[in-house]
Amino acid sequence: MQHATDKTVLGNFNDAGFEHYGVHSHFFRKDGKFLVETDGPNGQLAVYEVKYTFGVDPLQQYLIEFPDGRIQALPIAWDSRPQDKGGQRWFHIYPNEEIKHDDVLHWTKLNQNWNFMCAECHSTGLRKNYDAKTDRFATSWSEISVGCEACHGQGSRHTAWAREQQSWWPFGKRQDPSKGLLALLDERRDVTWPIDPQTGIGRRSVAPATLRKEVETCGLCHARRAGFHEDWMPGQSLSQTHVVEPLARNTYYPDGQIRDVEEPYNYAPFKQGKMFAAGVTCSDCHEPHSAKLRAPSEGVCLQCHAPDKYADVRHRHHGSSATEPTCISCHMQTRTYMVVDPRHDHTFRVPRPDLSLTLGTPNACNDCHRDKPAEWAAAAVEQWFGPNREGFQTFGTAFHAVRTEQADAAALLRVIAADKNVPAIARASALSELASRVSPANIGLARAGLTDPDPMVRIGALDMLENLPADRILSLVSPLLTDPVRGVRIRAASLLAAVPVARQPQADRARFDQAAAEFIAAQRANAERPEARTALANFLAQQGQSAEAETEYKAALRLSPLYTIAAVNLTDLYRQLGRDKEGESLLRTAIAASPGDAAVHRALGLTLTRLKRPDEALAEFKLATELEPDSPQYAYIYAVALHSGGRAEEAITVLKEALKSHPNDRDILSALVAFNRTSGDAAAALTYAQRLVVITPDDVGLTTMIDELRQATKRPAQ
Repeated sequence: MQHATDKTVLGNFNDAGFEHYGVHSHFFRKDGKFLVETDGPNGQLAVYEVKYTFGVDPLQQYLIEFPDGRIQALPIAWDSRPQDKGGQRWFHIYPNEEIKHDDVLHWTKLNQNWNFMCAECHSTGLRKNYDAKTDRFATSWSEISVGCEACHGQGSRHTAWAREQQSWWPFGKRQDPSKGLLALLDERRDVTWPIDPQTGIGRRSVAPATLRKEVETCGLCHARRAGFHEDWMPGQSLSQTHVVEPLARNTYYPDGQIRDVEEPYNYAPFKQGKMFAAGVTCSDCHEPHSAKLRAPSEGVCLQCHAPDKYADVRHRHHGSSATEPTCISCHMQTRTYMVVDPRHDHTFRVPRPDLSLTLGTPNACNDCHRDKPAEWAAAAVEQWFGPNREGFQTFGTAFHAVRTEQADAAALLRVIAADKNVPAIARASALSELASRVSPANIGLARAGLTDPDPMVRIGALDMLENLPADRILSLVSPLLTDPVRGVRIRAASLLAAVPVARQPQADRARFDQAAAEFIAAQRANAERPEARTALANFLAQQGQSAEAETEYKAALRLSPLYTIAAVNLTDLYRQLGRDKEGESLLRTAIAASPGDAAVHRALGLTLTRLKRPDEALAEFKLATELEPDSPQYAYIYAVALHSGGRAEEAITVLKEALKSHPNDRDILSALVAFNRTSGDAAAALTYAQRLVVITPDDVGLTTMIDELRQATKRPAQ
């Protein structure tokens, strides 16, 4: 990030124009300023001054400062690549989307706000300085761009140490091995990688530490994460100050490969890979001060992989040609973000076209051979390397089962979560996915995960317990209120918010109060975000502080009327307070702002049901299913409403239609069992019950019901 000057601005501001979905933007200069005329927060054209540049290569964005201290990123960027590479042009970072002024992705709205979205990683010593009372920013930095302290932390002690070393007076000099730095990023010191003559692969001479200081430090800006505390320090777990995204389905394929929709950065891909497990750290490959590789191109790989074995046609199985693949093309696939910025997947995985056939994932072979099917690539790999694939990422089948709602999803997740050879970030993700599938058979996984050395696994184990009553998990969760990692403590506090003080053991009360204070501070740190205000409101509501919770929900909606989760949750608070009429009014306002939001229509249907207006409620439930026809939850609720209104046949029809797309949905199957049994169709009820028991084999009540249904139909056991 730099101030916009003749030297820093790369884009064409010489009366250049750019059109995107009917909006004509004009880039020009006047009185020494760089100006752009484009659509503003009300959709009307207005002129704005470019105050800062953002980035250099392969693109440069431009930042506009508003009177309230908000700094917003324009969606039209300059392609700074050479012209023969397609560059030297203006382009829109969302080229295929019409983003109107009332869209949360519009450049003037929350999700293009530099103060929250960008600043921490592009400036040094940042302080957001958001004032929630006035809704204004006074963001400051110690250096406008990335400086030494961005990676090494505050350097005053280091400079003092350096001055002492320059003194001619030999007495009184501190012998400080840390050189005054907050953390020594010294994981490469005295480490060698001798190559095993049998495998041709280097092996780290010293086992890596449990806390990988350098990876966690680099993760500050190379992870998908959200900060909740500004006092970050190098060398500590990133979960100390940030919520780190696990292997989320919108960001990663089931096998952990990066998608090309939401950029995952490199932290999570690297931590799920074999190189991380072997002890490789960032600076083994990257020189951090020059931002260059330790050796050119694949030479960096051949530091630890014997060239005569791995840079050879016998390994690559491709003849010499201009397009001969390299280590990078086969093991570090690229995905392009922001239209022109290709990024390498840092998992360092082996190509698995066989998984493309079973999981629908991409593979490196077909990234090049786009004219060939995955079957062709899989057959070639099998011919070269044999039928047994030995990829390091063994969790793809489990996550695929979850995403496709397979009956054995919980069992497969259980295997992944329990296997200590599986990367910790994948185990954490598996535990989180089990939240909707907790049973007596897998609750022990949460118990074990809560004591795991990796804080992301501990957080994943807490996520797994989220849907259980707080008083049932009190004894499991309360020890983590004093966890050494702040992110774990605040997650534990959020799970125990609903436990009344009188039911907390005396020894836990002070620990909970301290962790709860940290949770509240974490949300206050992002008070400009509606999701943080809503999270705080949820916590306060569980604590019985209804008035304070209402204030926070309303603050979230002021920040963004499109953040309808706040409206839905506030409506539920009104339900608890007996204020359903206010809830109805609130939801109708939310629908006016976001008419296509199925969740709001569902919430309105529930509110109207409580207000004894079933016909209106039914219309809202139906609309929710039409807006999100692939949602089994909305189909289930609509069917229940139909059944309650005496329209059992229609209810069963809705459920059967939903079951075609969601054959293993427990709620739909349970409703089909109940509705058919009530209607007197024991045979149909038995059919659905037998399907349900495959998914919930530990349900004793269901087993008893099946026996009763068999008696009713006189069908023998299968």
